[in-house]
Amino acid sequence: MLIGIIANETSGDLLGAALVRALREHIPDARFIGVAGTQMQAAGCETLLPLERLSVMGLTEVLAHLPELLKLRGTLKRYFLANRPAVFIGIDAPDFNLYLEQQLREAGIKTVHVVSPTVWAWRAGRVKTIRRAVDLMLCLFPFEAAFLTRHHIPAIAIGHPLADQIPFIVDRDAARGALNLSLADPVIALLPGSRISEMRRLAAPFIDAAHRCYLMRPNLHFVVPLVNNTLRELFIKELAQRAPHLPVTLLDGRSREAITAADCVLTASGTATLETLLLKRPMVVAYRVHPLTYQLIKRLGLIKVPFIAMANLLAGRALAPEFIQAQCRAEVLAAALLDWLDHPERVAAIQADYGRIHSELRRDAAQTAASAIMKLIGKE
Repeated sequence: MLIGIIANETSGDLLGAALVRALREHIPDARFIGVAGTQMQAAGCETLLPLERLSVMGLTEVLAHLPELLKLRGTLKRYFLANRPAVFIGIDAPDFNLYLEQQLREAGIKTVHVVSPTVWAWRAGRVKTIRRAVDLMLCLFPFEAAFLTRHHIPAIAIGHPLADQIPFIVDRDAARGALNLSLADPVIALLPGSRISEMRRLAAPFIDAAHRCYLMRPNLHFVVPLVNNTLRELFIKELAQRAPHLPVTLLDGRSREAITAADCVLTASGTATLETLLLKRPMVVAYRVHPLTYQLIKRLGLIKVPFIAMANLLAGRALAPEFIQAQCRAEVLAAALLDWLDHPERVAAIQADYGRIHSELRRDAAQTAASAIMKLIGKE
């Protein structure tokens, strides 16, 4: 049996690798082919072209590469029409994959999309495209599946792989030992983002907030996981200018250990808020975008959700205080962080809520997805 599968970036490659392994348990002789990174290839998926050729982010970058992306999508379409798979699976990257899925579905090929586009948050009109493109949408979050079902799109929630990976109870002391941090002193983790644009906008208020906290609590220590050298250099430059004597440990990656070791977390909005939730740490969430982008979003009413942090969206209420644009100021961030340190009873209540959400998201995502795909193609 031939199964087509495409991932466009590293996160999709990880999801795809787990799915390939789970499907192979059901169909040992299946042949997987499409676009695969190193993880999917290690799981036994053949790749028609390097994943990096599809891994383009940002509007200007996409526009610059648009002719090549359209050419590659055409090549993939022709391949799968000539070599018809039992099912085609597109992982995330909806602007690339949904059109391809629609073309294949119109040709009678079953299609599955993994990771719902954020139509519940903005560009809700895309539900029409999704309805034409997929036989099944596999969502990471329950509220996404509920939203799509209301719009007559077959969808199920498979849970989030991070919820499967992260244990319900994590060892703070072990994490501190691994990072050479004091077991006795309070620790705040700073996560100012994984993109250069985020670092440029958030490093200053994050460092200033940390410095304010330190002046109030001289026994505080800070830990900052940074995903690459470019971000590390940007942060170090800002740190040297604003708070050169701040007691801070810089890490190469290791965000999970940093969050686990912390008493509370100051983080940019993004996947880090979900990871912080799953690790049961109280957080303060901040975000800034370009002022023109923010004004455009506000005036056009593009955002349809009450919160920016996935942790709050999952909870249905603002368990983590959010500070956006002009509200993202050092004095209010520092006050919110110190408030967590001063109220351990509130932290305990938050951890109970986060534990409940963790349980809801832990669904053995890869196996749940594989079972749904098997049912779709009549092989359950």
